[in-house]
Amino acid sequence: MRLSQVFSALALLALALTAGAEDGPRGRVRDFGVVPGVFTPGPLNALTDVAGVKVGHKTLIEGDRIRTGVTAVIPGPGNLYTHPMPAWIHVGNGYGKLIGETQVREFGELETPIVLTCTLCVWSAARGLVDWLYDQPGMGEHTINPIVGETNDGRVNDMWSDPVQPAHVREALEAAKDGPIAEGSVGAGTGTQAFGWKGGIGTSSRVLPDSLGGWTLGVLVQTNYGGFLTMNGAPVGRALEQFPYQEALAKAPPADDREDGSIMIVLATDAPLSALGLERIAKRVMMGLGRTGSYAHNGSGDYIIAFSTAPELRKPRESRDPEGGGVLVNAALSPLFAAAAEATEEAVYNALFMATTVRSARGELKAISIPAVLEVLEAHNALGWDQRYAPGAP
Repeated sequence: MRLSQVFSALALLALALTAGAEDGPRGRVRDFGVVPGVFTPGPLNALTDVAGVKVGHKTLIEGDRIRTGVTAVIPGPGNLYTHPMPAWIHVGNGYGKLIGETQVREFGELETPIVLTCTLCVWSAARGLVDWLYDQPGMGEHTINPIVGETNDGRVNDMWSDPVQPAHVREALEAAKDGPIAEGSVGAGTGTQAFGWKGGIGTSSRVLPDSLGGWTLGVLVQTNYGGFLTMNGAPVGRALEQFPYQEALAKAPPADDREDGSIMIVLATDAPLSALGLERIAKRVMMGLGRTGSYAHNGSGDYIIAFSTAPELRKPRESRDPEGGGVLVNAALSPLFAAAAEATEEAVYNALFMATTVRSARGELKAISIPAVLEVLEAHNALGWDQRYAPGAP
């Protein structure tokens, strides 16, 4: 393990250990031997392993009814309006309010940062993103296509009071940095859930071997969805007796299974990809989501915002000459498909393990018991796969 990996892991674990005693020690899943997939994470195991990407949070905990926030992703340096990035938005299930989606799908380009927040906060958040953009160097009187996604945190947050204001978005954008990303009950994940437990923000990355291109791919999730929680193939939700349709299946007391909900997923890669290539990779993110136990319930908004940071593909907005560098051919994409599924799966697990219990006058979202999860995983031989199946392992 690289020294930078050790320091980043220790820093994030120290952050996790500040959780209340009732939740027990928190940590990222690899701290506990949960190792999804086969590819190696980047040094931070985060979206910010993709060079140039920055992430910032603004957490809002006010009085006894506000439990929400903003998470901002700045995809790269320079003016995104004058030199946009190749991008795509894939809709796995479209029950949501994603501002800016149609223009990205029309042009295959991203011209603003990405902001995540609560469902009824998207319009105020978009105003904040636009105001911030007009203050950036090189802007003029242009129309802007802000990208603002959401999930419904109304179980513990009074989103009807429009708690997220433009100033909060500005704070998240100005706090954006590279390096480790805070996870769990922070930013846009402050009031969200996953599989009926407290969820939130999670992130992970993969670096392909040089023989497969050496590209880096990172994922960040804002979880608020449900299903049958599965980890490394182990039926965690079933074993812990928290899953959808319990009442119908066993005449049990009504379960607060939270099968409804949504997830916002941001995917970045330095691989040179066209919008079509990004669309193909974004579709595989849904396969990673399926590994966690999601089945894209009727009321779930499942969106993937994918972009390539390859500098040679950032063509000018105005030009009469052919622009743009070469992109990977379709046959080279399969390793990136696998990396996207793996990173998505692990990002969701990190959100669950790093989240801490959140309460308000509206309700409670309780953190999952990590010891209980580990007991299930141990029983299903789902721990320590990196050691058990490493080359040369007995």
